[in-house]
Amino acid sequence: MSQSVDRALTVLASLADGPTSLEQAAARLGVHKSTALRLLRTLEEHGFVHRQADYRYRLGGGLFSLAQLALESIDVRGVAAPHLAALNDRCGHTVHLAVYEDGEATYVDKLESRYPVRMYSRIGKRAPLTASAVGKVLLAGLPPARRSELAQRLEYPAYTPRSLRTAAALLAELETVREQGWAMDRSEYEESVNCVAVPIRGIDGRVIAACSISTPTVVAPLAALRRLVPDLTATADAISREYGGRT
Repeated sequence: MSQSVDRALTVLASLADGPTSLEQAAARLGVHKSTALRLLRTLEEHGFVHRQADYRYRLGGGLFSLAQLALESIDVRGVAAPHLAALNDRCGHTVHLAVYEDGEATYVDKLESRYPVRMYSRIGKRAPLTASAVGKVLLAGLPPARRSELAQRLEYPAYTPRSLRTAAALLAELETVREQGWAMDRSEYEESVNCVAVPIRGIDGRVIAACSISTPTVVAPLAALRRLVPDLTATADAISREYGGRT
């Protein structure tokens, strides 16, 4: 590694601990202040550091933008795939991965159940935020104002007799989802099909996707499905960590 690159990386790493003066930066690098100043000015021109009013330097917005672009280029489906496959092997039920898209939940991956009774879902199929477990998780992960505004605009058709029919009912359930960390679809979208879902989070803690386990009631009762929530949560946490987020 070239000496200049090494010094630049050393400075950026040191700024992660907080703002640094020119003198402190020079001391950490073991160079004259003029050399440290040239390096800091170059990093400042690229937006990687920012000089404050007190003449100390901190990490710049350009660095955060670059980090965000790097994270967005990571395909959550690719990261999640081996973890979801392992979960599917353990539980034997249908496993989905979904993301928020234009007011609905979109399935971006699916692993089939080992049981002969199969679910009517596919990659690319959309599910309502109001009646699906993945939809509730994705909606609960939105900022409060956005969540409330969207709940007021959504439609509430009676997919089954158990479907939520009002914004107030949905918002109340979303509070429960946020408190307990997982959501449930009690045959609200498809008759005789239950589902539990948990969030997958990005580096800033935002919900970026949801993963779920779904079962027809003839295969597993609701109580059996709920007992799988800890394993599902552990799977989502592992995906979040590998993606670069936090649990």
